[in-house]
Amino acid sequence: MSGPLTISRLARRQLPVDAVALARFLIGKILVRELSAGRLSGRIVETEAYPVGDSTGYAFRGRTERNAPLFMKRGHAYIRLMYGASHGLNVSAEREGVGAAVLIRALVPIDGIGLMRRRRAGAKLEDLARGPGRLTAALRIDPRFNAADLCENPVLWIGATLKGSPRIGVTTRIGLSRGQDRPLRFYEVGSPFVSGPRRLLMDPRGRTKARRGSRG
Repeated sequence: MSGPLTISRLARRQLPVDAVALARFLIGKILVRELSAGRLSGRIVETEAYPVGDSTGYAFRGRTERNAPLFMKRGHAYIRLMYGASHGLNVSAEREGVGAAVLIRALVPIDGIGLMRRRRAGAKLEDLARGPGRLTAALRIDPRFNAADLCENPVLWIGATLKGSPRIGVTTRIGLSRGQDRPLRFYEVGSPFVSGPRRLLMDPRGRTKARRGSRG
């Protein structure tokens, strides 16, 4: 039985200093969670940007004790309880002292699929980490990782793309009551692991078309 794939950790200098640029950059990168039982990892196929000044972002009202990780150097984790039911993994996205974030929305499982299924019993492979709450449940990411440095942390970190460059699409964000008209959601075109009730695809000429998908 082969072991986990060799993945190169990303250095902070490789991360763009801008929420929108970082959200696009992270598509195709690898999120890694190390456990004593083995490694869990997945390729990032969907993100959302919450840039500086975005009224829907957790950093909009300024720095507080709660949202302080969003004002750290780019590459730090902010774990937020969503709708009182599940946690979301956000990544700080600007220079130190400036609040902005990227939400990691979906992964393609790579390493540790059996371990993920213990936390997501009954889920199909494409549903194991399809959606921000499912993702954190599958990879056992919880508030203890709040403010973790994803460029340095030994058990939760981001690695480089394994091979090739994904074709990236951009659409409006999902599940917001305002600010939903901004094209700030990035995803790997054609991936069945992307979340959401509908798949919005943008062709190379910038024309948007919709395709039905399963609910996330």
